Amino acid sequence: MAARERDFTAPTVQLLTPEGELRPSAEAEPYLPVVEALDDATLERFYRDMAVSRRIDLACANLQRQGQLALWVPSHGQEAAQVGSAHAARPQDHLFPSYREHIVGIIRGLDPVRILALLRGATLGGWNPEENGNFHLYTLVLASQTLHATGYAMGMQFDGATGTGDPETDAAVIVYYGDGATSQGDASEALVFASSYQTPQVFFIQNNQWAISVPVSRQSRSPLAGRGHGFGMPGVRIDGNDVLASYAVTRQSLEEARGGHGPSLIEAVTYRMGAHTTADDPTKYRTDGEVEYWAERDPITRYRRWLEGRGASAAFFTDVDAEAAEVAADLRRRALDVPAPTREKIFAHVYTDQHPLMDEQSAWLHAYESGFEGGAA
Repeated sequence: MAARERDFTAPTVQLLTPEGELRPSAEAEPYLPVVEALDDATLERFYRDMAVSRRIDLACANLQRQGQLALWVPSHGQEAAQVGSAHAARPQDHLFPSYREHIVGIIRGLDPVRILALLRGATLGGWNPEENGNFHLYTLVLASQTLHATGYAMGMQFDGATGTGDPETDAAVIVYYGDGATSQGDASEALVFASSYQTPQVFFIQNNQWAISVPVSRQSRSPLAGRGHGFGMPGVRIDGNDVLASYAVTRQSLEEARGGHGPSLIEAVTYRMGAHTTADDPTKYRTDGEVEYWAERDPITRYRRWLEGRGASAAFFTDVDAEAAEVAADLRRRALDVPAPTREKIFAHVYTDQHPLMDEQSAWLHAYESGFEGGAA
């Protein structure tokens, strides 16, 4: 029996059209005042961050091809979803990434060389979240960070750190994951607990259309925003290539979470322009026509057109390009200087305290390496 035709469309919050015109969809009208309250400096910062993100992405992909990184995870095409949502968070909020949210970490104060050290194999974890804007560690196990985030949000409730009515101290959690991760059991379990406990939390799905080579149409027979309603929380679908929509919807969702109104889910419809990682070849499973379609909806080009229409000068864009180039060049220089880890690092933080099993394994490795010409390193 032939499969029934399915409708994969859904009402979508969009403020900026692909042509760069401020023409809110019906669903976006309630969010327009949030955008209208933004000053010019903040609007320009959105553009700077997106431009820097893309330049870093190019530089790091080249580093991997040159053998300087074990892996690189591109974010080209997803800049608007990440930049808008990151700026919507308050300093006291906690952000749980997957492994593609590089610019989110940078916005929160993370030195991007820490990301490269991780992907270069020079560190086991990467950074201390408390010292980097509450930006938590990358999680390469799909969807496991959704449970980490939900548990943290539950802890906030138990500690009385949210829902007090004080916007300067009330905190919330936002967790990033992709359309592929929505198919993991961990994501569903996290939604169950978040709904049951009414956690101060936002689930932010970056639907970039592909879970490596599996299209989102295979993963879900209905829009992913509907997962929120299915688990008893608001679900909103946004144009993920519209930085204004990303900012406005995430800001409102986080404010509601901090205010004690429970969790919500955002589906940001965007596109991964590059490979899933540098270990992937997307030409094997998607067409040139599809890529061209999304290239015409590029988030940076769209936003630049709108800024130009508002009167942004050519000098501003020239300055941003120069800044992005310098940031990328500086990152490349410092990444190449990251020292290789010593053997002892392998065993140093497996347990909180010194452990006899780790001592035994370290001694074994030392003896093994000593059996080769030149001895252990």
